[in-house]
Order: sequence, then structure tokens, then C-alpha cells
Amino acid sequence: MPTMTAAVIRTAGGPEVLRLEELQIPVPRFGQVLIRVKAFGLNRSELFTRRGLSPDVDFPRVLGIEAVGLVEDAPGGEFHKGDVVATAMGGMGRRFDGGYAEYTCVPANQVQRLDANLPWEKLGALPEMLQTAWGSLFRALDLEHGDRLLIRGGTTSVGLAAASLAKHAGAFVIATTRRRTKSGLLLENGADEVVIDTGNIANEVNALMGGGVDKVMDLVGATTLMDSLRCARRSGVVCMSGIVGDAWAFKDFDPLEAIPSTVRLTVYNGGSTEFITTPFARLVRLIERGQLRINVGRVFRLDQIVEAHQCMENNEANGKIVILT
Repeated sequence: MPTMTAAVIRTAGGPEVLRLEELQIPVPRFGQVLIRVKAFGLNRSELFTRRGLSPDVDFPRVLGIEAVGLVEDAPGGEFHKGDVVATAMGGMGRRFDGGYAEYTCVPANQVQRLDANLPWEKLGALPEMLQTAWGSLFRALDLEHGDRLLIRGGTTSVGLAAASLAKHAGAFVIATTRRRTKSGLLLENGADEVVIDTGNIANEVNALMGGGVDKVMDLVGATTLMDSLRCARRSGVVCMSGIVGDAWAFKDFDPLEAIPSTVRLTVYNGGSTEFITTPFARLVRLIERGQLRINVGRVFRLDQIVEAHQCMENNEANGKIVILT
């Protein structure tokens, strides 16, 4: 049987537990697609899985909740060999082996064909990053022209993409960072104002906006969500879309105390259905025309997966980390 190189995790731990191994190339069944992976982005959820913190994930496992590449085989005829495609979610890297490999086999209903004139390192950055940014803004927050938006965790790859998307949609964007030296990066990617995040910024945001913002996209998570709720105006909306702060849940949560009266709280946790309905064709056109800025922070090879995970853990990328296979 032909083999492929894959990054396999057999026990939870630090970046060093990711080891390159030779595995058999999967054989797709009817309704599946075998993809020759050309690139994939790293995601924070994979860091949690690697640490052993994701429920219902058994080891050994090939991680990776997304990938882009070329169709190798589609027994059901949904795609042709050589089609450029993207896939994400639907159990990748969790219920079955994911994108950290030269080939991945996924259900056909979680694959999108891409007509794009972009290099692989740029395409590899898009699937999960754009799905989360677009879905949070336009599905969960229902962002409209003229809205005042706060992006908490603005220097994350999703935060940078969200700022660019929101600016293109006509919103006024405030983005946060813990490091003043990152202010220029935020402004370059669509932010109109930058707030240095001390963990308690509600008073500053309310003063800046004269009573709070219309919408808040919180990518930090439970560690900042209480404060983010106080950044929203009356009838404003707050969406938790990430867990960069490394906390999944509150230790104590009193909704009547935590949620200001009339402020609405929602979440975005897009799965494969949301991925398929994300308008990638339109978004790719915006990227190709230079109307939507996408930051690729660092590019690594598959044999540098340990170094890439260390980069993600240290928050050193200033954009999406992409692996080329």
C-alpha cells in the first residue's frame, strides 16, 4: 500500500509530542474525497487537543481541522481529480485523522471547490480563519454598515481578518491588543481605533464611544467576556468566538449580574455546515483584488510542525501560521 508522511500525536503534551510518521494513504469510500494536501493553517483548538484538553479525542491521531489541496479521488463523482478544494471541521483531526499530512480523506459534503489565483500559503490560511471571522460578524452579530464594532483579541489571525471584513462592510472598528507595539498592525488591517487590553477596558470603550459599542466580537473568551459585556451599549450584541485566553468556562457565572440589562450574548462555533455556506468565492475575489487583507504570519514545512506549534503557543506569528506539505 502507498504511504504518506503525517504528523501523529500518540500522547498529550507539548509541541514535541508531534512526530512525523509514515502512514498508509487513506482509501476513500463512496461519499468521501481524498485530498492531496498542499497547505493547512494552525488553529488554537489543535493546541488544546494536543494538550489532551479536547473531550472525546482518542490518540493516536493526526490533528488538523482544515486543509487545502488537490482532489486525488472522489468515488461518488462530486469532484474531479485535480480540483482545487478546501475543507474544514466536521470531525477533522478529532473523530478522524485531519490535515497534518500529505493526504486527508473527508466527507464530500464538507469540501468546497476553489477558483482562486492565490499561492498555496495564502489559500492555506483561509478556510477556518475566514469561516470564523465571517460567521461571527455576519451570522452571529448581524453586522451592518455604520455599526461600531469592538474586536477583543484583535492581533489573532481571526481578529485581523475580522477587522478587514468589518471595515470593508462599512463598520467603525475598535481592536484590542495587550502590546502597544502591535497597534500599527491593527491599524493596517482595518482598525479605526486601538485599545490596549488590560483585561478591564469597559470604562475606556464606553468613554471612547459615548455609551458603548453596537457589537463586540470576543476572541479571548471567558477571561474577558464579563468585561466585554459591559462594553456594549443597551441592546448591543456580544459574540464569544474564541478562547485565546485559554479558559473554556467561567468558575462562577451569575447571568443577572454578568449580562447588563438588554445586552444580548451569543456564540459562534461554526461546523462543517457553516463552512460550506461561507461565501469563499466572493471573499477570494476580494482578496485577489486587494480589497480584503489577509495576514499570513509564518510559513513552515510539515517537517517543522513542532517549531510551528511552539510559534503558535508563544503568539509570535502576527497572522495565520500556515504549513506547506
